[in-house]
Amino acid sequence: QLHLVESGGGSVQAGGSLTLSCKASASEYPIENYCMGWFRQAPGKEREGVAAIDSDGNTRYVDSVKGRFTISQDNAKKTLSLQMNSLKPEDTAMYYCVADSCPVLDWAPYEYIYWGQGTQVTVSS
Repeated sequence: QLHLVESGGGSVQAGGSLTLSCKASASEYPIENYCMGWFRQAPGKEREGVAAIDSDGNTRYVDSVKGRFTISQDNAKKTLSLQMNSLKPEDTAMYYCVADSCPVLDWAPYEYIYWGQGTQVTVSS
């Protein structure tokens, strides 16, 4: 069982930065054993994968955030982070931290069993 708690969301103007954090707890395994990532959902839209990291430290990003967002994890602190720079209004969404046992075969919401409660990011123009 893995419990995920996000923090760091908020409101920012376009061009600004935010860092999301996800604290993982209640697992007998270190978080580096899990495939983790971030999904987001904007009003009226489907959830989409934003960034992901696997147990080997390999990362992937949706095209719209490449070069602007960076995913990382601190295994000692059991924390997953998402550094978001050059934010745009279209980045406005609820952001969710996710995790599951590796490998994750398809980068889709149904592949991840553990979800945080979400943290809101709002970017104004």
